[in-house]
Amino acid sequence: MRKFTLVLVTGHFNILHPGHLRLFHSAKELGNRLIVGVLSDRVSGSAALIPENLRLEGVRSNIYVNEAFIVDEPIQDLISKLRPDIVVKGKEHELLQNIESAALEHYGGRLIFTSGESIFSSLDLIQREFKAFDRLSIRLPLEFLNRHNIGKERLIKLLKNFKNLKICVIGDLIIDEYITCEPLGMSQEDPTIVVIPVDCTRFLGGAGIVASHAVGLGAEVKFFSVSGNDITREFALEVLASSGVDACLLVDNNRPTTLKQRYRSKGKSLLRVSNLHQGTISADLQKKLISEVEKSLGDADLLVFSDFNYGCLPQPLVDQLILLAKSRGVMIAADSQSSSQVGDISRFKQIDLITPTEREARISTRNREDGLVILAEKLKDQAQPKHILLKLGEEGLLVHTGCEQDKFWSTDKIEALNSAPKDVAGAGDSLLITSAMTLACKGTIWEAACLGSIAAAVQVGRLGNIQIRTEELIKELS
Repeated sequence: MRKFTLVLVTGHFNILHPGHLRLFHSAKELGNRLIVGVLSDRVSGSAALIPENLRLEGVRSNIYVNEAFIVDEPIQDLISKLRPDIVVKGKEHELLQNIESAALEHYGGRLIFTSGESIFSSLDLIQREFKAFDRLSIRLPLEFLNRHNIGKERLIKLLKNFKNLKICVIGDLIIDEYITCEPLGMSQEDPTIVVIPVDCTRFLGGAGIVASHAVGLGAEVKFFSVSGNDITREFALEVLASSGVDACLLVDNNRPTTLKQRYRSKGKSLLRVSNLHQGTISADLQKKLISEVEKSLGDADLLVFSDFNYGCLPQPLVDQLILLAKSRGVMIAADSQSSSQVGDISRFKQIDLITPTEREARISTRNREDGLVILAEKLKDQAQPKHILLKLGEEGLLVHTGCEQDKFWSTDKIEALNSAPKDVAGAGDSLLITSAMTLACKGTIWEAACLGSIAAAVQVGRLGNIQIRTEELIKELS
């Protein structure tokens, strides 16, 4: 069978349901290059259930699609310009009038119908996605609120003040890619599982999602990081821009943009592949990063380090930025996620807030035996922060805090607020930025811990590392 060079598919694509995936799969098998035209909001009219840029982003994430773009002209005109060898439509259009036919006849193109339809519509899926988030699974920490004399009105006021903040976020940029596969069975040649990839979805991760959360919570955000010079960088820039983040990504030609791939089937992870370079960025790149961040620190309220230990934040850079921020009266918060035994949250010394997990605190202090309060106390002695939020996963959050005039530190705990978490990815990122922004708005550490815990509860209640918004937190408090 002859392979055609160019195959075209067009549509609204509000949400990529299985019918669309089958359509893309069938279309790609007919040619070497599949291009997809996403009808613009203007052309789609009332059929556009979500904005065109989000529909386009969803199509571009599909593994079968070579190129996707917005179509803001009649389909006949598009076909005349592109002259595709084949235009593919779903079987449900076969007995209808198809305006593509006349344009294809002019140069000998073909219109092919294939089984891409599904028994449910995009609207059904959108409604189902909304219903999937169960707010009843989230409860407020009423006893904690009472202990610290915190009212809901006060928390809502703090959230509304987030819009006045200017924030700098610096750290490792990560793109998370989920590749859904269909299992074929076991290879006959060797004991290897054989699968077919059927869909690919990408999310902004690492320090990038921290910056995105800050924008979603209302702040003006400048994001600084290092990336490779590759397609993943372009994807990151596009998503950051659409999220409202002002991004400064310096190019390091010696590393790829960090891409973490997860191959999944039937809801289970089959394999994880990390495309990354963990070496420290060059001295020249460090100087450029410091120079760029310094330009934004003059009117900033908060500097956030989001460290994944992939080389973007070497110690000399960290020390210099902490000095610059302190000299300008800018509040500082940091999180340092440890891979295996690599990582040390205590290297961010004498700052306002650190948010390690229990494991990360034990790695930093080399303490595997003491209880949580003693562990937090030893981390305090080592890092000398003003406040520690020790993340305990499903057990909640330990707050360890002290004021300069106090000899002794205070400790309290918030239980995990979501009783039915769906996806724990990103909980720490949402807690870090929400708590830090609360402190930057002159909230207490108890108020910061509460709002951070609510943000984490919302984040784990849905699938994917998605930008969190102020309205979501206010809704929980209301």
